Amino acid sequence: MTEPMNPSTLFKCLADDTRIKITLLVVSEGELCVCELTAALELNQPKISRHLALLRSAGLLMDRRQGQWVYYRLHPDLPSWVAAVLKDVGDANQQWLEVETKRLCGMNERPINQAECS
Repeated sequence: MTEPMNPSTLFKCLADDTRIKITLLVVSEGELCVCELTAALELNQPKISRHLALLRSAGLLMDRRQGQWVYYRLHPDLPSWVAAVLKDVGDANQQWLEVETKRLCGMNERPINQAECS
């Protein structure tokens, strides 16, 4: 992140259904890999990767490699208000993400580092 996150940057970045769903799923799960996001959103890898690149360049998400997997999580240097807004939006809109969450939990051969789905 080169500049501090501000409301304009945050909301412009999240003004796309795919990007907000990716972000809210990451907030909900803590960390997700590209393959999990493609399964949850039923989109191809290049499309997911393009949106992840935008979220990463905006400073909202960061990635890490673990073997063949690339995992994404909220950037730890985000202002606390950003994390609070995202958590509140996710908590208040679980039904909106219900289908994607079910797909994620039903994913075959899901990477091991994820907690059990409830």
